[in-house]
Amino acid sequence: QVQLVESGGGLAQAGGSLRLSCTASGRGFGTYAMAWFRQAPAKEREFVAAISWSADTTNYANSVKGRFTISRDNAKNTVYLQMNSLKPEDTAIYYCASRPYSVVHTRRDAYDYWGQGTQVTVSS
Repeated sequence: QVQLVESGGGLAQAGGSLRLSCTASGRGFGTYAMAWFRQAPAKEREFVAAISWSADTTNYANSVKGRFTISRDNAKNTVYLQMNSLKPEDTAIYYCASRPYSVVHTRRDAYDYWGQGTQVTVSS
């Protein structure tokens, strides 16, 4: 069993930056693929970025490619999402997710464990 806790959300201006963190407790973090998803009001939860357990593979949604960077520190059981050049359309609740496999995936149902989410609001 893995518990995930996100932090780092808040309010930013368009063009600004935020860094989200997700810290995991429980066994297996170092062998789990990790991902970030987001959900805007009245919209489906969507894939943002994912990283393999060894960090040799990353995957990004087209909407954030070139602006967001996912990384992880297995010694700290933490995955990060660096968000630069933020846009108002990035406003959403951001969720951390993990799956007990090394390979990344973009589908929500591929992930077994979820955090409670952290709000990101970008003003224009």
